[in-house]
Parts: sequence; C-alpha cells; structure tokens
Amino acid sequence: MVRPKYYLVERDLLPEVFQRVIEANEAIASGRAATASEAAKMAGLSRSAYYKYKDGVRPFFEATTDRIVTFHFMLRDQPGMLSSILGLMARSGADLLTVNQSIPMRGQASVTIAARTGELKYSVEELIRRAEALDGVNKVELLASE
Repeated sequence: MVRPKYYLVERDLLPEVFQRVIEANEAIASGRAATASEAAKMAGLSRSAYYKYKDGVRPFFEATTDRIVTFHFMLRDQPGMLSSILGLMARSGADLLTVNQSIPMRGQASVTIAARTGELKYSVEELIRRAEALDGVNKVELLASE
C-alpha cells in the first residue's frame, strides 16, 4: 500500500510551529515583512525553524492551483530514457518550461525539469509515482514548488 505524502489538516489542529510558519508566510506575501528573517521574528519563530518548514506548510488552495514545480530525475544511461520521461510529462498535461540533462557519468544521467502544473490530469504525487515506475528511472525528487 502506498501511503499518501500529503494530508489535509485543519489549521487549529496543527502544532504551534506550523501555525507560526503560516503567519510568517502570510507576512511575506502581504508585504508586512520584507525578509524571511523579519517574518520569522514577527511570528515568534527562530530563523532555522522557519527555513525548515517554510516550503512544506502552505494553504490548501495553493497546493491545488497552477504552480511551477522542479523535478530531479536520476536516469539510467540508455537510449530513450529522456524521451520516456518527456513523454510521461506531456501525457500528464505538464507544461514543460526547462529541461536540463547532465552528461552521463557512471551509467547515470541527472535530469532537471521545471514544469507548470495547472493542467495536470492527476496530482504531482501521482506523476512522481508513475515516473518512478518507469524502467530505467533510478530516483525522482521534487526539488522546488512555487
């Protein structure tokens, strides 16, 4: 059984540190705070706690709307691997923005893809699961989400 990576939890049930991260993120988004340090201080957080959780705590509506997501793939060095990943991304409805592939070393190639997710036919989590299931895909990571 595959466990979900994300959960929907009411804000009042979150530990205090997550609620403070939300406050700091809101301060930055509204312009009340100009920097992450200032936002963390306003919310009563240490900078390290803020940086640890800032990208992992966001409102539900942000997680479901158009985002730019950066994926990192480690692929076996064999003909057609990049094409397989690009085909999967295209079939999923991802709008590819950048594709960067390193020169293969030790039988593996590193590929970074940034994509807009507004037209995805399924979740980013499902896209990652499908990519991991492809023969020749050694690793898939979500590097960033904006």
